Amino acid sequence: MSTAILTGPPAPGSSLDGDLRSLGFDVRVASGAEEAGALLAAVPAGERVALVDPRFVGHLHALRLALTDPRFPAAAAPGALTAQREARPALARALAAVSATPGAAGTGTLTDGLADALADALDADGVAVHRPQLGTLVATVPTDAEARHAARAAVDAVDDEAVRLRSAVKAHDGFFTTFFISPYSRYIARWCARRGLTPNQVTTASLLTALIAAGCAATGERGGYIAAGVLLLVSFVLDCTDGQLARYALKYSTMGAWLDATFDRAKEYAFYAGLALGAARDGDDVWALALGAMVLMTCRHVVDFSFNEANHDATANTSPTAALSSRLDSVGWTVWARRMIILPIGERWAMIAVLTAATSPRIVFWALIVGCAFGACYTTAGRVLRSLTRKAKRTDRAAQALADLTDSGPIAGTVARLRSRDARHYASTPLLAALGAVALLGSALVQGDPWAASGGAVAYALLSGLAVSQPLKGPLDWLLPPLFRAAEYGTVLILAAKSDAPQALPAAFGLVAAVAYHHYDTVYRIRGGTGAPPAWLVRVTGGHEGRTLLVTVLAALLADRGDDFTLALTALAAAVALVVLVESIRFWVSAGAPAVHDEGETA
Repeated sequence: MSTAILTGPPAPGSSLDGDLRSLGFDVRVASGAEEAGALLAAVPAGERVALVDPRFVGHLHALRLALTDPRFPAAAAPGALTAQREARPALARALAAVSATPGAAGTGTLTDGLADALADALDADGVAVHRPQLGTLVATVPTDAEARHAARAAVDAVDDEAVRLRSAVKAHDGFFTTFFISPYSRYIARWCARRGLTPNQVTTASLLTALIAAGCAATGERGGYIAAGVLLLVSFVLDCTDGQLARYALKYSTMGAWLDATFDRAKEYAFYAGLALGAARDGDDVWALALGAMVLMTCRHVVDFSFNEANHDATANTSPTAALSSRLDSVGWTVWARRMIILPIGERWAMIAVLTAATSPRIVFWALIVGCAFGACYTTAGRVLRSLTRKAKRTDRAAQALADLTDSGPIAGTVARLRSRDARHYASTPLLAALGAVALLGSALVQGDPWAASGGAVAYALLSGLAVSQPLKGPLDWLLPPLFRAAEYGTVLILAAKSDAPQALPAAFGLVAAVAYHHYDTVYRIRGGTGAPPAWLVRVTGGHEGRTLLVTVLAALLADRGDDFTLALTALAAAVALVVLVESIRFWVSAGAPAVHDEGETA
């Protein structure tokens, strides 16, 4: 239960008391600033409190946005202020200061303007007060009867439920999602909200539906493929619904963001595996294509994550390329075209579903690989141009985030510490990483010498250590994480594909999936403001260079020993998955991170 303190008796005919109770507040009335302070102090320290001007007139959804959003320690709208546990001490200080100021709001009997004055005081005290964009929603404090009448007329003129439904849909979404899913999924979200369902429950339903779809695809029958395509689309509708439910009901949570983001990857990669199993039943081995599609998709996402983190809080963050993009945004059709050509999740899942139902797994994977490769090249080229033309100064926070995203283990860390930190090599950092990746992948492709890849892995480990030995503040340093992902995943793919060991590729698929989960988990921790996974986890899993070296050594030792290489990859995949999943679940279940809801893949 939360507590709302009205700073005076509500106006006759006002629905404010009922509105606040419908939002879950226990309503109390103060007759002055001193009593408001006493009521505030009596509320348990862990509870949310709100201070509301009794003259407030506005939509219920305006109050909901201002007073119940769990993502912000403090939030305000005209005449209303809320504070969660972490902002309560600052609110108490602000109330004491405002009350003690002669002539200030709060010194009168009815404490007129107290909520607004306290919001300003919290801002001055360093507490960021969120002020939601209300759009056409009304939230005002009229000062006389005429203004109150006009405010009530304005409230009646706007359907706040229609506004609430519109705002449940993500602002910047893909073409397929915007025009083929959201027009009805928002009503499914409202149906779920009215029946008390949570976003996490809808997310779980989406996962289960996708897993059933993967099982249907694994049958290898045309009927199974058709059912898989239909169920995959149903899963995507539910995937959109969970976010819309979170926005509609303001049910945001840290765990919800983690489930939504990680389940998206689990659903997609499980479906890839289902397609590969179904193809195998028909005598077509497409595991290499399935793994290649997963590698491409993950590397493309890492490009997005790294670039965004590098420029998250950069100063002077402009470029001619960005200016051109902004100009193109004014031409409506170019916005949709640029969103569609990068194959965002809506278009991608629709393509997978239709092709699964109508064609074969091999065609599905080739379409994915071509589409994802084009999208990756398009986005990476544009971001490289922006990085080279803008004069951004990157912060220590951005450099640390990039360093965490590299997932550098003990070998690279030792090399980085041994190198002198006096010399700067901002321009050469991505070049070193690229040279290491080329050396590694090239040696993995060498025929005849099973130890060539191990030699390339040693060179890769040394060069990757040199690449991260300086703060990652160069214009192209955001390329390091995707280069490292491509090198590690690509090496596993090449070695498994070249191996004579039966079922090496499915085992490699499992290993890359486990490692990719670890890398996605790192991204979502950084996004949530909780920092990277603990250092011990990176050491235990070896870092990208340690795992790569281990796989190359295993390939050299076990190349001619039947299915030993497959067993080794399977054991490594199981070990990595166990360690990272246990730590990830422990962290997210007990995380003290602020409530968030992942907005999904960049459209």
